[in-house]
Amino acid sequence: MQKLSLVIAYDLIILSKLMITKLRKLCKLLTSGAYRSALLNGTAAGIEHEHVLKNLGCRTIIDIGANKGQFAVAARSVFPDSMIFSFEPLLNPSRIFERVFKNDKNVKLFKYAISDSPGETEIHLSKKEDSSSLLPISNKQNEIFPGTFEIGIEKITAKRLNELLKPGDIIPPALMKIDVQGFELNVLKGSEEFLDIIKYIYSECSYIELYKGQSLINEINDYLEERGFKKINEYNSIFDVNGNRIQSDFLFEKQSFQK
Repeated sequence: MQKLSLVIAYDLIILSKLMITKLRKLCKLLTSGAYRSALLNGTAAGIEHEHVLKNLGCRTIIDIGANKGQFAVAARSVFPDSMIFSFEPLLNPSRIFERVFKNDKNVKLFKYAISDSPGETEIHLSKKEDSSSLLPISNKQNEIFPGTFEIGIEKITAKRLNELLKPGDIIPPALMKIDVQGFELNVLKGSEEFLDIIKYIYSECSYIELYKGQSLINEINDYLEERGFKKINEYNSIFDVNGNRIQSDFLFEKQSFQK
């Protein structure tokens, strides 16, 4: 009984913190002109990434797994003159993204997934759209994040990054952001031709399997270390009831890169 009470108390503390965080975020979204405009068009900016981006000074953003533009809106606020290349294969969030950025000539959206296996494929749709993945959604994902269960399949097209961009499109320093729900390693392998000219990789990665067959943080870290990247920080961590990390946003920096 005492253990159950402690679990309930912990859950209430986490819930309270989430509510406070959401209220603070809503206040900022409503008081910033650019963020308010995006919100009215259906996109809540990912302001939790602002403090990560502010010290990087990037001129090109490669935004893989753009969804409705949450990250792109925050990146545009931090880097008003940067070029943003975004990639989102799902139809509904792509439409919202286009509405948000319709007047920004330095944002280009590609309606494809990035993969090491190009071609026609299927994406597993989550009830919560931004939890959709090219990998099957596990029961563990919905257990930890209720409401993210699979509701269907959508046919999409996947391409390697060099089918859509050329190295000459990238003005350094460049950051590649990856938010693809367990498909991170496939994205990196499908972007290998660009890894020598990208200075930063900012990717959500997991400590436990939430999508069937996904690569975990240790494998992602090993892959990037072999290609000259070093993990320099970890942000926005999510924990389970026992205080164990479930997933985080990781920032990797190329130790020497081509300018």
